[in-house]
Amino acid sequence: MPLKKTRWLIIICTLFFILLIAMYIHLTSGAFTMTTPEVFKTLLRIDSTEQFDLVIFDFRLPRIITAALVGMGLAMAGVVLQGITKNALADPGIIGINSGAGCAIVIFMFFFHIELIDVEINSLIKILIVPIFGFVGGAIAAIIILVISFKHGRMDMQRLILTGIAIDTGFSAVTLFWSLKMDEGDYQAAAIWMNGSIYNSNWYFVSAMLPWLIILGVYIYRKAYLLDYFQLEEETITSLGISIEKEKIKLLLASVGLVSACVSVSGSIGFIGLMAPHIARQLVGIHHRYMMPVSLFIGAVLLVFSDYVAKTLFSPVELSVGIVVSLVGIPYFLYLLVKSKG
Repeated sequence: MPLKKTRWLIIICTLFFILLIAMYIHLTSGAFTMTTPEVFKTLLRIDSTEQFDLVIFDFRLPRIITAALVGMGLAMAGVVLQGITKNALADPGIIGINSGAGCAIVIFMFFFHIELIDVEINSLIKILIVPIFGFVGGAIAAIIILVISFKHGRMDMQRLILTGIAIDTGFSAVTLFWSLKMDEGDYQAAAIWMNGSIYNSNWYFVSAMLPWLIILGVYIYRKAYLLDYFQLEEETITSLGISIEKEKIKLLLASVGLVSACVSVSGSIGFIGLMAPHIARQLVGIHHRYMMPVSLFIGAVLLVFSDYVAKTLFSPVELSVGIVVSLVGIPYFLYLLVKSKG
């Protein structure tokens, strides 16, 4: 086996082990503590009790799995955006896709009175519809960005980033407007959700998000070779018979779908799509078939650990996981900004 692939497998296995540790720490921590034998007996259905089943399967495990899946989805979307823009500072939250998806979902919450932080069984149909509304909002944001960023028949990447920042501000303002029109209870739920929150996740959220992640994730991974080509000069790519703008739009819409599915269950969580691909690139290089899986695991680890910190730092009061991620992500973004300037 080539040395490069061996190193990649070692990194993947190491990250998988770290993710398992993060999930275990998250699973066993909280107001209701459990020992390792109690956890494994409950998971393996050996002498399980109703109390342990409730804590693990109804409260903690859905939350942990949601955090891991959202981290993976945002990381993959970040890989795509950084690949098509050739800009390591590109992130779904920074260029406005998160805000577009979040705005559409807040409007959905306003008209259909669904609280994404406190969902009942009879809300299942609404939960399954939420990612579709998120996709519409994210797609509108992406289309506006694409229309403005096209110059002389090609996508101007600098203009795309600047337009995305403006779109992010605009959709955030519209979101605030609609949230202020809500009644007190709905507004409180929307405010918590908008800051990035998965503390009340359940299996319905996982069911709503998983099909999007599987279908779009497989599609993006099969197109990963294109992200390698996009690092070349456009004349070189065109000479290979690749329709650059068409493929970029397809990948951009696929990443919008991923972001929308994640935002629908977690609210707006930024910087995962920025940090995970950059760290993965440092570990395994720029070859996207190797870098993308590493980025997924890093995204999952970052969000599971962040959610654990959000849960325990000021216990029994919980922070929004989006705030914890931002506390790490903002300094990291500034570091990358200064580094790229240098």
